Amino acid sequence: MAGAAATAFTASSMARAQQPLSLKIGVLNDRSGLYADLTGEGSALAARMAVEDFGAAAKGLNVQVVSADHQNKPDVGANIARQWYDNDAVDVIADVPTSSVALAVNQITREKNRVFLNSGAATSDLTGAQCSPNTVHWTYDTYALAQGTGGAMVKAGGDTWFFLTADYAFGHALERDTTAVVQKAGGRVLGAVRTPFPGTDFSSFLLQAQASKAKVIGLANAGGDTINSIKQAAEFGITSGGQKLAGLLVFATDVHALGLQTAQGLILTESFYWDLNDGTRAFSRRFAAQRNGFMPTMVQAGVYSSVLHYLKAAAATKSKDAAGNMAWMKGNGTDDPLFGKGTIRQDGRKMHPVFLFEVKKPSESKGPWDYYKQIATLSAEEAFRPMNAGGCSLVRA
Repeated sequence: MAGAAATAFTASSMARAQQPLSLKIGVLNDRSGLYADLTGEGSALAARMAVEDFGAAAKGLNVQVVSADHQNKPDVGANIARQWYDNDAVDVIADVPTSSVALAVNQITREKNRVFLNSGAATSDLTGAQCSPNTVHWTYDTYALAQGTGGAMVKAGGDTWFFLTADYAFGHALERDTTAVVQKAGGRVLGAVRTPFPGTDFSSFLLQAQASKAKVIGLANAGGDTINSIKQAAEFGITSGGQKLAGLLVFATDVHALGLQTAQGLILTESFYWDLNDGTRAFSRRFAAQRNGFMPTMVQAGVYSSVLHYLKAAAATKSKDAAGNMAWMKGNGTDDPLFGKGTIRQDGRKMHPVFLFEVKKPSESKGPWDYYKQIATLSAEEAFRPMNAGGCSLVRA
């Protein structure tokens, strides 16, 4: 009897071991507002492409991707995250643009001991004062944007600044980090104005910036807010009057919406561009075929890359345990066609190069989505804040 029981136990254990590991990934972002083009359904598609490209089923993983709209509201995002974790068996939340929402999801994920793969939010606080053992900040952050675009503008002679700042966590962090770069280089900030988020009419704020006579007007906003700011600045003749616009966070979808005639000459910082190399082009063309011709943004690319690395971890550990998978992800280098080889630091910062681009003139573009020319590459160490400078509690002295 004892032998029979042991045999039955062994067979049962083997059967469980051979069963696929079920994982549920929730893509949480803006699907209806000013960030929908740069995240939205494109990010959900990127996550599904990562599952497909990894061959999850063949590697013993049964992966489901779900998505929801947080409407850029922290309370809405927090409620969805709790519902997903408490009732819907979601193991991982990915993307989450809008820094105020991301900070809320960051805290809830830590409380529930799940995994947060952030691609969409920018605030560098996610690897600073608000760092978490459960979060990886993947694609870019306000510190890197400041080092890239802010640093380039100052080097080019833009030593006086005035900021138009989206009045929430992202805008505040971007203004703070860019101010530090400007002042370190010997420049001055002449003023700043906080703009409603989201906004449509920036005319009064732009007139204040124009009146400041600052050489550079820093747009500490994103998505539809950036598009409207740039269009209205052109209408007021601000750039033709000699002041320069610094789009501190500009995406390829923004340039697409603006058109090259309006966007030409903008300096911007991105960690991904569809036309960088053979790997980025191959992925982007597959993506565009399913997105009405739209090329992926760096946020959508970051969702693909982060989900792919998480799936590698789950396949290796054969578990959905958050601590075990986070340890694997930090202990093993990242490698994919979109960002190349990289690492994840102790504070959760994903490390990879960042690129400085200039938007082409219409005469320089050779076809649809041929928008950027690369003018500089920042190494990961140049682009991202030193780990011991962020105030992250996870960093050992």
